[in-house]
Amino acid sequence: MDPRRTVLVVDDEPHIVLGLKDALEFEGFRVVTATNGKEAVQSARAERPHAILLDLMLPDKNGYQVCEEIRRFDVAVPILMLTARSQESDKIRGLDAGADDYVTKPFSIGELVARLRALFRRATRTPEIASFRIGTAIVNVVTQTLQQDGKKPEQLSFYETELLRLLYERVGQPVSREEILSKIWGMEANPTNRTIDNFIVKLRKKIEKLPDEPSYILTVYGFGYKLVLE
Repeated sequence: MDPRRTVLVVDDEPHIVLGLKDALEFEGFRVVTATNGKEAVQSARAERPHAILLDLMLPDKNGYQVCEEIRRFDVAVPILMLTARSQESDKIRGLDAGADDYVTKPFSIGELVARLRALFRRATRTPEIASFRIGTAIVNVVTQTLQQDGKKPEQLSFYETELLRLLYERVGQPVSREEILSKIWGMEANPTNRTIDNFIVKLRKKIEKLPDEPSYILTVYGFGYKLVLE
């Protein structure tokens, strides 16, 4: 078991907590658990986990509130929300609250572990590109921030940073949804997966002057996305 890779599991259903704890410990992670929002925030402060699996429906407060509280003192820890809800509006709300990803129940333990392992591998590598500009925004890969001219830097999530970095490395070229999901999330594409779309919507709001009429992050219909620089 690797103490450098601690995962905080937050869920009020004992069988889910036990199942995730057993599966993750079997894969070599150190696991701490919480069954409500208050415990989750306390554990996140005390344990400083390297990833958090956060259920949306908790007895004292919802996962959105917990996520926002954690983000006030830890902007970098990857937070994956676990929920039975699958509507796009719920996913976007979770991302806006500071979550990095959104996993709908029932989910595959194998896929969840694959995402965590890919996340840890990428988090420890030295980025080849330290920073780059998209329009009036400067993206810093090292600090995971985005700064518009004359404004205070805005914190990006790990997945937001990686998505922008991948598009920048392939500027002007379409990047398929399959490649994005495989390289960044460590998962296979499927027709119902809207993970990338939700992140694109969020990034356009931060970068584009007119998010509904983007100039930089363009959709390649039926394929994926590409970054265009003026």
